[in-house]
Amino acid sequence: MTPQQIALVQESFETLGASGTDVAAAFYQRLFELAPELRLMFTGDMGEQGGKLMATLAVAVHGLSNIESVIPIAQALGQRHSQYGVLYSHYSVVGAALLWALKKHLGEAFTPEVEEAWMVVYLVLAGAMSEAAETATESNALANPPFAS
Repeated sequence: MTPQQIALVQESFETLGASGTDVAAAFYQRLFELAPELRLMFTGDMGEQGGKLMATLAVAVHGLSNIESVIPIAQALGQRHSQYGVLYSHYSVVGAALLWALKKHLGEAFTPEVEEAWMVVYLVLAGAMSEAAETATESNALANPPFAS
């Protein structure tokens, strides 16, 4: 992640402003179009879930200048998501849905440079999340062997 990419992500996120609710709704709509089976993971109020998504994105985006502070948050999130049944393969679908929602709401401001910056940021954060989820799953398997007597 370059300083320019960080700035592009932060500026474009700020541009979304009050449309965060709409961005979250578009994200989940697209996510469930791409992977309908993921809908079963969400049993609560989707408006509330969208608020959580945007709040999490805000923390991540605002912390990009100090990425070392954001990685542990992403790792904890990845560990929690593994408990909900999120698989490694889901990360690419989530990334595609996120980029789609951002493009839809940023319009012409979603330039190729902005898109690339968001992809880089997403790959860094999703990488931290998925690695932590994998580690948590492996640790849990070792602590609870299936054939223990």
